[in-house]
Amino acid sequence: MGFLDNAKDAAEATGRKIGETVEDAKDRIGDKVDEVKADAKVKQAEADVKKAEAERDTTEAKNDYKEQLRD
Repeated sequence: MGFLDNAKDAAEATGRKIGETVEDAKDRIGDKVDEVKADAKVKQAEADVKKAEAERDTTEAKNDYKEQLRD
């Protein structure tokens, strides 16, 4: 019976280890997904800033032109 008990204990320990490994992998994947999402938000924000700056520059150029026409 000692052999069977040892085998049972080993199987349970292996099962726990596999479960922990799966949980760790799941957490790592989730962390990577969060990282990619955050990076995408940063890139979108940078694009929004560039667009706003371009709109500002266009408006300034238009206003300068209109001011020159008034003179």
